[in-house]
Amino acid sequence: MAKKTKKITKGLSYRDAGVDIDTKGQFTTDIYSKMQTTFGPRVIENPDGFGGLFALNTRLKKYCQPVLVSSTDGVGTKLKIAFMMDKHDTIGIDLVAMCVNDIIVLGAEPLFLLDYLASSKIVPKVLHDVLDGIVEGCRQAGCALIGGETPEMPGFYHEGEYDIAGFVVGVVEKDKVIKGNTIKPGDRVIGLRSNGVHSNGFSLVRKVFFDEAKMRISQSLNQYGLNTTLGAELIKPTRIYVRSILHLLNRYKTQKIIKGMAHVTGGGLPDNIPRILPEGCAVQLERDRWDVPEIFKIIQNVGNIDQQEMFHVFNMGIGMVLIVSKSDVETVLSDLKRVKEPGTVIGEVVKGDRVVHIN
Repeated sequence: MAKKTKKITKGLSYRDAGVDIDTKGQFTTDIYSKMQTTFGPRVIENPDGFGGLFALNTRLKKYCQPVLVSSTDGVGTKLKIAFMMDKHDTIGIDLVAMCVNDIIVLGAEPLFLLDYLASSKIVPKVLHDVLDGIVEGCRQAGCALIGGETPEMPGFYHEGEYDIAGFVVGVVEKDKVIKGNTIKPGDRVIGLRSNGVHSNGFSLVRKVFFDEAKMRISQSLNQYGLNTTLGAELIKPTRIYVRSILHLLNRYKTQKIIKGMAHVTGGGLPDNIPRILPEGCAVQLERDRWDVPEIFKIIQNVGNIDQQEMFHVFNMGIGMVLIVSKSDVETVLSDLKRVKEPGTVIGEVVKGDRVVHIN
């Protein structure tokens, strides 16, 4: 005989299941004013709509054959550092950086971004801090935050935790898309500095510091030569290179001085640079041409990690790579200096099969 289903005597609501529609509605209303600070004349305001509106015709007049470029990304387990520190106002900058840095390497100007911010329960103070970071990231990248989604998913995420993803759209002239196809042996590799770990390799970071070394998030790094705490060093947001790169591209409108660019994320320099190399080309990097931030030396020493593994996991101090002709190096370095983005020649293109050698 089938067992009878127990009848629920109390009338249930969505709130009983852990979802507070009223709180979400108020939060959505509150954040719109923050989003507005990123709007320009291209954004058509639609606060209660089901999607964001962006007027292409007011921006694309300068393009003969505009190509839209899109990318999506998240922040990964760096979020765990934000949870441990209960600090959420910079993680949104990481999110924007991971998206816009990926399209600027194609020569694309970021136009707008949407975010997905899911949590077990909407805690307005925490999510407002996250949105503050996203807004700041959009300001740094010169793009508009025109919409997003904020689902409340009890039972899916651990209490007090959330996840974020970003979706960016940019534009570039068709014949100015930077693909790396003109790169050849003899070209030079310019590195732009990172701001530390950025947003990759945090599963290994957490394994080293918290699982194995049993260090505290608030622990001082003075003994390692850094006048800061472990948490403050790890939470540093990913650098956004958009304004510096756009400055170069606008300077070189009539010529393709920048032959190729690579955003150094997961896989480090050895895995990201080959993505833009044509057949018959490899890259030789000289490790002594740039300073590796102390945090990477600490990770390597505490975790007893092989040097090759470090370069395959982390950016090791170089967050963006540009490849230019030898004859254009000084011009590019000078123009980068004008926008306070010091670049360093870290290697050159050699004959080979799309690999990176590090001396």
